[in-house]
Amino acid sequence: MRESAAAPSDGTAVVLCEGSFASSEGKTAHGLVRHTTRYRVVAVIDSRGAGRDAGEVLDGLPCGIPIVKDLDEALRAAGGRADYLVVGVATHGGVLPDNCRPIVRQALERGMSVDSGLHQLLGDDRELAALARAHGAVIRDIRRTPPRQAMHAFSGAILEVAAVRVAVLGTDSAVGKRTTAVRLVEGFGRAGARAVLIGTGQTSWMQGARYGLILDSLINDFVSGEIEHQVCRAFQEEHPDVIVVEGQGSLSNPAYPGGFEILAGARPDAVVLQHAPARRHYDGFPGFPLAGVEKEMAIIDLLCGKPVVAIALNHEGLTPDEMRRHAAAYRDRHGIPACDPLVEGVGPILAEIRRRFPRIPG
Repeated sequence: MRESAAAPSDGTAVVLCEGSFASSEGKTAHGLVRHTTRYRVVAVIDSRGAGRDAGEVLDGLPCGIPIVKDLDEALRAAGGRADYLVVGVATHGGVLPDNCRPIVRQALERGMSVDSGLHQLLGDDRELAALARAHGAVIRDIRRTPPRQAMHAFSGAILEVAAVRVAVLGTDSAVGKRTTAVRLVEGFGRAGARAVLIGTGQTSWMQGARYGLILDSLINDFVSGEIEHQVCRAFQEEHPDVIVVEGQGSLSNPAYPGGFEILAGARPDAVVLQHAPARRHYDGFPGFPLAGVEKEMAIIDLLCGKPVVAIALNHEGLTPDEMRRHAAAYRDRHGIPACDPLVEGVGPILAEIRRRFPRIPG
């Protein structure tokens, strides 16, 4: 089931995820299948999963987005044309896989624009840039670093933000932080509270987040200032009751140590911690054991002194019964809600945040 049916702002899109949709490297594609207001996604390219419904592969629920073997089949599913090819792979190092490059070329040759969230800037690739110019297409590199004069240093203005601020951090990368953050915002909205998402990665931009930044492509000196600026801008423009900040990586992750600047810049009032109980090592790094929930909670407490109010669980590698046992164990051990947002929803998390912050309406 898709999380939103809002009209797309940019047009129709084919998501490129060749060979990766069934893995954590397909997390950008996963996010776009579950929710986007920027595009209307018409197909996902992955020859390994061709013939299946993308929502059924992800969550066991068909969503009407087919997985197809190539661009020709994708365009047939789209009725003959699509506006964008969106690179839906998120590889280690942010490079374009060799098996994806021919499909990017084909899209540009057909006049389709290309959106990429990779660190490898496709717009700087001479061959691809020339193809875009020749066929009237545009390459948008979402992770292109903004000019220094456009960035903001931390100022302390965050102290003027009266909205309840909730950060969704995690024990690892690719563990579900963004999806939980989106569902919290939607859940608050359904209950009558004004809630705004601050996106911190390329996928949130592709999903249509109005406020945000690409944390891992900024110059370090400006990261906390950019987070503060986006939170303040959202508060000034939207006057929300709640601001939810998407996390990146994890505080203890050896490769993606995101989170410190979120705690420093957004100054959250509460933290929701995302965790995959079946993981034993950091995603993509089998030689590095996962720190886990308790250690991550201790780090969060030391850094900001604010409570972890709930644990959002990722059910990968677990049967429903195993997941229920893990959730019960975390609830008993820590005295806070623990649930799987994709299966159970975020109701227990919303209720706990409201209990702690009764000024939130709804």
